Amino acid sequence: MQIRFGYVSHALSLWEATPAKTLTYSRYKKMSPEERIEKLEYITRTNLLHTLRALHYNIAHEINLYRFSSSLVPLATHDEVEWDYITPFEDLYKEIGSLVQRHEMRTSFHPNQFTLFTSDKDHVTQNAIQDMEYHYALLEAMGLHEESHINLHVGGAYGNKEDALKRFHENLKTLPGPIKDQMTLENDDKTYTTSETLEVCEKESIPMMFDYHHFMANHTEEESLTDLLPRFYNTWERLGMPPKIHISSPKSESEFRSHASYVDPEFIKPLLKELKRFDVAVDFMIEAKEKDRALLQLIDDLSNIRGYKRVGGATLKI
Repeated sequence: MQIRFGYVSHALSLWEATPAKTLTYSRYKKMSPEERIEKLEYITRTNLLHTLRALHYNIAHEINLYRFSSSLVPLATHDEVEWDYITPFEDLYKEIGSLVQRHEMRTSFHPNQFTLFTSDKDHVTQNAIQDMEYHYALLEAMGLHEESHINLHVGGAYGNKEDALKRFHENLKTLPGPIKDQMTLENDDKTYTTSETLEVCEKESIPMMFDYHHFMANHTEEESLTDLLPRFYNTWERLGMPPKIHISSPKSESEFRSHASYVDPEFIKPLLKELKRFDVAVDFMIEAKEKDRALLQLIDDLSNIRGYKRVGGATLKI
């Protein structure tokens, strides 16, 4: 079976290349109208150019998976800030999308934990829709809106999971269909287990983003990889692309939920054993603090194990 590896947004091996430069609203308010637009456009252009640098770095290292930064555009969804963050950068968006498609990369977004559909407050749901519309608008500008995904967690339980899940299904109806079509849902490390997330995904026909570290931090005795993986695979079947898995390892026993700088191969070996048994190609998104460096280190570590063969810069066969 084949495993491809990717990382999140910032190629740390590149000098001064963060794609998430920002502008605070308090600083924005102190500027003149002309200064505001000038600063917003400067930061956005810089973030997009840094994204292009990361993509070229990925091409050079044969890295086929990449998660865009959700902070490409500063203050894009702030209620007090309205500006056109698409038109001035159309050429850059198109260049990014063309590069992704030409080199057959798999890309995604992952909005923050405040983008959720389980709240009983209307404004929280409206903010979630607004944030999803922002991410989708960027994908549309890149021409990637039918292939890239926007990953969310189910959300909070608010003391009653059953009611919260009912609200999730009801609130999700307000999300435009084309945007929902690009959604994935991820199991989390505290609230919704893999089984609970799978149930939501199966009901809504949404692919599941399986996070192995979260599974290890939050699972019941009844949950096993042997039973869960086939259901997880099935959520991706209609899309004709490899199921996607988030990979990280604990910072320490006392900080088990926190991500370590690198990925410990020993921590993920039980998962690798199960994956090999099912023999289904998958994609790994590395969520370690050292990002691309952690990816390349993990590839090196695993390729030195008998039965693991490196067949590309960021691809293994086991």
